[in-house]
This record gives sequence, C-alpha cells and structure tokens, in this order.
Amino acid sequence: MSFDQNIINKYFSGETSNQDFLIEFLEAIKNLPHTKSERNDQIRRDIALRLASMFLTDDERASLLQLPSGCRIREGAKILFRENLIIGENCWIGENAVLDASGGLEIGQNTSIGLGVFIWTHTSHLSNLSGDNQIGSSKIIRKKTTIGSNCFIGGPSVILPGVSIGDRCVIRPLSLIDKDVPSRSVS
Repeated sequence: MSFDQNIINKYFSGETSNQDFLIEFLEAIKNLPHTKSERNDQIRRDIALRLASMFLTDDERASLLQLPSGCRIREGAKILFRENLIIGENCWIGENAVLDASGGLEIGQNTSIGLGVFIWTHTSHLSNLSGDNQIGSSKIIRKKTTIGSNCFIGGPSVILPGVSIGDRCVIRPLSLIDKDVPSRSVS
C-alpha cells in the first residue's frame, strides 16, 4: 500500500475505526522512502510523538511530553532535544514556538512563551560560511540559554543562543533578544 490521502479521509468521515486507521496509516508509512541511522531514528521518534500530540489538548500534550505540572503546550510548538530542557511548573508554550534545547535551555516557572517565538541555543552560521554545512559539523556553536520565572515572551520574537533573561521580564512582540536582559525589565 502506498501513502494515500484516502486513509485520512476515511478516518475523518467515520468510515474506519481508530484501530483500522492506525493499522492502515502505519502500513502506508512503512513504504515511504527513509534511511536507517541512529540520528534519523531519533528524529523519526520525535516526529511520531509530535504527530500523536496533535490529537491532544494543550495540557494533555504537555503531559505526553513529560513537562512539569500545570504546563501547557499548543499545537505546532516544537521542542528540540527535550532531554536538555529544564522547565518550571505552570509554563505555557504557544502555537508554532520552537524551543531549541540542543545547547541547554532553562525556563523558570510561570513563564509564557508566545506564538511563533524561536528560542535558540545553537548557531550554525560558521559552518555555512566555511562551507562545512554538514550534520555534526564542529563549527556549530552551542550555548545555554536561560529564561527566568514569571516572564512573558511575546511572539513572534527570537531569543539568540547564550542569552539570559532574568525573572519577571516582558519581551515585547517582534523582539530580537541578542544580549542579556536583567530581571524586572521590558525589552
């Protein structure tokens, strides 16, 4: 069986049960072109988890992703390298936010990350400029990024690698944060 939109259409029109849909869907996925490697297997697991999470509410999704109590994460949000993320309770992550924890990311409790916010802990610009744009390039720089407790990060905004944002800060929408922000600041 090849991947076919009819599988999805049959499910949402009620023509197939949840179990039959899942069996057909998984069978169709097996025929997609893919390369077996440890990296690809990990990425594929992350994609499958994100796909499954699309059928959940924001608090259910947070539970699936093993975020702390009271956290909520909206659809389309992505956490890269979840194992390097430390996040406090009662945080909210908006639609289509990208949290890159590859270099280490810490977010305090009661913090909201707005829609379309990008938080980066790595940069690959040196690998591009030197012509070494390959998986695992030694020219990729990773730096821990920290956001304090009780912060509001308005989206869409970009937080660059290595930045520390203190407690009780407001980052206004459409901001580029490229240097540390002291506690109780508005940027």
